[in-house]
Amino acid sequence: MTIRRNGVRALPGLGIGAALCVLPAFNASAQDAIDTGDTAWIIVASALVLFMMIPGLAMFYAGLVRTKNVLSVYMQCFAITAAVTIIWTLFGYSLAFDGSGMPEEGIGLHSFVGGFSKVFMSGVDANSVSGTIPEPLFFIFQMTFAIITPGLIVGAFAERMKFSAMLIFSMIWVVLVYFPAVYMVWGGGFLAQKGVIDFAGGIVVHLTAGVAALIAAILVRPRRGYGTTPMPPHNLTMTLTGTAMLWVGWFGFNGGSALGANGDAAMAIVVTQISPCVAASTWAGIEWIRNGKPSALGFATGAIAGLAAITPASGNVGALGAMVIGFSAGVICYWASTTLKRMLGYDDALDVVGVHGFGGVIGTILVAFFASEALQGNMADLDMGSQLGAQLLGLGLVGVWCAIVSFVVLKAIDVAIGLRIEEEGEEVGLDLTEHGEAGYNL
Repeated sequence: MTIRRNGVRALPGLGIGAALCVLPAFNASAQDAIDTGDTAWIIVASALVLFMMIPGLAMFYAGLVRTKNVLSVYMQCFAITAAVTIIWTLFGYSLAFDGSGMPEEGIGLHSFVGGFSKVFMSGVDANSVSGTIPEPLFFIFQMTFAIITPGLIVGAFAERMKFSAMLIFSMIWVVLVYFPAVYMVWGGGFLAQKGVIDFAGGIVVHLTAGVAALIAAILVRPRRGYGTTPMPPHNLTMTLTGTAMLWVGWFGFNGGSALGANGDAAMAIVVTQISPCVAASTWAGIEWIRNGKPSALGFATGAIAGLAAITPASGNVGALGAMVIGFSAGVICYWASTTLKRMLGYDDALDVVGVHGFGGVIGTILVAFFASEALQGNMADLDMGSQLGAQLLGLGLVGVWCAIVSFVVLKAIDVAIGLRIEEEGEEVGLDLTEHGEAGYNL
C-alpha cells in the first residue's frame, strides 16, 4: 500500500529516503498508528449511523403521524441534522471529548464537561490520530450520535410543537445535556471513572432522549382529541421501511462503537441482531394473546425496543444476555408504551419514553449481570453488586440532570415564544402551518 503524507508525492530525481527526510517525524508516526481496516470499518459505521437519522428515523416517525404532519417530521429530522453538525463543529466535540482540564485529584468542573481546546476542530486534521483511526473520522462518527439523540425526542411532541420551539430546544438541549453526558461516560469524566458501562449509548443516547421526551410530552400537553379521536398512522409501509433502515443502521451504531474492526465489533453486531428479534417476537406475541392478532406496527416497535435495550450492553454481553435483554425489552417496553402511558395520561405520540427511555434503562441495568464471563459476557472479574451500583449512579445522575435542564429550557421557550401551535394550525396540520407545503398533493 502506498501512503501519501501531507499531499507530498515522490519527486523526480530524489530517492525514497531523501524524500522521506523532508517530512515531519510526527506525520510518519501518526500515519503508522492508523489501522486501515479499523478506519475502513468506522467510515462505513459512520455512514450507517447517519443513515439511521436521515432517512431511517425520519421515515419511521413520518409514517406514524397523520397525513397533514408528515413533512413536519421530515423537516425536524433534517433541521436537527444541520444544526447539531454546526454546533458539534464549533465547540460540541471539544465539550464532549476535551479532557485536558480533568483534575488530577478530587472533582471539578471538568469532571462533568470538557474544555475548549478543540473548538473549531482545532488540532483535528488529517495527521491527528484517535486510537487506531484518524481523529477526523472519530469526530464524524461521534457527530452522528449527537445528531440522532435529539432526533429521537421529536416523536414525543409530534404533530403539535412549533418548528421554531423544537429547533431552539434541540440546540440548547444538546449543549447542556448531551455533551456533558458524553463527556462523563465516554470522554473519561466522572462516570467513566466510576466504572459505568455504556458501550454505545443506553445512558448517553436512549435515557437522555427518553427523559427529555417525557418532560416535553407533559409540558406541550396532549394533541387535540387525544384519547377520544382515532389517530392511526397514515403510512405503515413507510414506518416499516424506516424500521428496516434503523435495524441495519444499528449494526454501525453498536458495532462501530468498538472503534475498530475486531472481535468486539463482531460480537456487538451479533447481539444487536439477536435482541431485536427476541423483543419483536415477544411484543407481537403479547399482542397476539391479548388482541387475537399480531400487528406489523407492534413487531416494528418491539424491534426498536430490543435495539435500544441492547445498545449499552452490546460490547460486553453474549447471546444469553442478548436474549434476556431482548425479552425484557419486549415485555417492559410494551407495558410502558401501553398501560403505563394510559395510567399517567401523557401523550407521547410515538412512544419515545416507552421504547427508548425504558429500553435504555433495561440494558444499562442488565449489563451489570450479563457482562460476566459466567453468563457469556467478556468481563472475568465482574463484581455484579458494585457494577449495578455504578450503573444506577449513571442512570440517576444523567437522568435527573436531563429532567431538570429539559424542564427549565422548555418552560423558558414557552414563556418566550410558546411551545405549541395554535388550535387552528394543529387542525390544519404542521405541514401547511409551519412550512407552507403539503406532503401529498393527490
